Amino acid sequence: MNQPISGDELLNFFKTLDDYTPTLPDSLTAHYLSQAGLHTSDPRIIRLVSLAAQKFITEVASDALTHSQMRGNPAGGSSASGNKKSKEKKNCLRMEDLQPALADMGIQVKKPAYYM
Repeated sequence: MNQPISGDELLNFFKTLDDYTPTLPDSLTAHYLSQAGLHTSDPRIIRLVSLAAQKFITEVASDALTHSQMRGNPAGGSSASGNKKSKEKKNCLRMEDLQPALADMGIQVKKPAYYM
């Protein structure tokens, strides 16, 4: 079971956020937080939200990769040199993989009937 976090552990965590550089820029997170109505000048709060968003994006991408592999998506293709298969497998994120991954998170996505 999850045990409650002590005040000292929480303070240490917030101190590590000062040195942490998130993948999502602080300015981007601050912009969307202000659009949502949260105006803060504390960079630790902004970085905490960035860290949570980064974790969410990582989980969705990981789930989409799992769905792609379960579907049997051919991960490799022919290389630029001709008939030789590339040893490095490359994956392409497709809506067919992203939709069930987001549905697992409670987000329903529908693609349009046609593209222009």
